Amino acid sequence: MQQLQFEASWEKAIAKQDRKQIETIFKETKHFSDSDILCSPIRVAINHKEALLVTVLVHNFTDDPLTFHNVRLLYGVQDEVIADKIFTIPALVIPAKVSMPWTFIFPKDSYKKQTAFENGRLEILY
Repeated sequence: MQQLQFEASWEKAIAKQDRKQIETIFKETKHFSDSDILCSPIRVAINHKEALLVTVLVHNFTDDPLTFHNVRLLYGVQDEVIADKIFTIPALVIPAKVSMPWTFIFPKDSYKKQTAFENGRLEILY
């Protein structure tokens, strides 16, 4: 059975309304196990350094932990790839049958400038 977990730094810092939003997204998407890994969108933003912040709920439906060592992530909007980057995040390990929120940061030179980034999709390529 799929479980929702928060990484330690998230557990300490997350606002109550953000936690509720993530819990709602988890309840609505925890049964979409037709793929091994699924990213459910939470929010997209551009920060003060002009980096693209893509926050998703990563569902690991597999029987193995999910690690991020030289993993390629694509962020697309309406079938157009907007961002493409290789990530190595030692702190991010998503246990088997666990869903965990995470914000992936695409530096300003790793994505196409657009007017809208909403309603996109993050894809993890293994």
